[in-house]
Amino acid sequence: FMTNSSQTNIPFSVTSFGITDVGKARKHNEDSILDRGEIGLWVVADGMGGHAKGDVASQMIVESMKKVHEGVKLESYIDDIEERLIKVNEKLVAKAREAEKKTTIGSTVVLMLAYEKYCVYAWAGDSRLYRLRDKELRQMTTDHSQVEVYVEQGLISREEAAVHPHGNMITRAVGAAEVLHLDMDIQEMRSGDRYLLCSDGLTKHTNDLEFQDMLQTGTPEECCKEMIELTLERGAGDNVTVIIIDVD
Repeated sequence: FMTNSSQTNIPFSVTSFGITDVGKARKHNEDSILDRGEIGLWVVADGMGGHAKGDVASQMIVESMKKVHEGVKLESYIDDIEERLIKVNEKLVAKAREAEKKTTIGSTVVLMLAYEKYCVYAWAGDSRLYRLRDKELRQMTTDHSQVEVYVEQGLISREEAAVHPHGNMITRAVGAAEVLHLDMDIQEMRSGDRYLLCSDGLTKHTNDLEFQDMLQTGTPEECCKEMIELTLERGAGDNVTVIIIDVD
């Protein structure tokens, strides 16, 4: 999953690398990964664990994002991505209806699109995007999770959230509801930025300060491998997926 790209619509040179690992506890990898550095699109999708066909849901997202066309205009690019994810949502909701037992077939998604000098990112669920800029780490996404709601309401602290029993309750995902609500934002990229996309299999075992340290050095490939190795050392109770993107 490595790309070194010089796509026409980006004034920067972008290098990316991605890895997904089943972890130590699960039999199947329900995470899916897409690195289309050549057009400036990266995706991490985490099929909802314990649910039927979580791997199917995350793979459907990635397959749909493989068909995204490089947009001439940013608006058409974003419309294409949104329309494809809405179609996947409809298919997953219909699939779940056909099941014998009441079920949800869903997946989180976080994606990043590099276009000209902009970084557009969209997400549903608790897979995250971080940015390291001038040695400082910032979480760009806000988890759509029950625990995040508690934190926002001041009911629990950020530290308590990390170990809360409702930690895996997602409030939004592709396939979780009739209507898909994606959050989306846009920022200007800068030369020297490093971006990290990951599933919650990584964030369960590593805190932001550790990320900040680990992301300071090494190539995207070295950094990805170091993060996966650390997660495996700590027990890797879930599938784990990491993509690192360097903007030069």
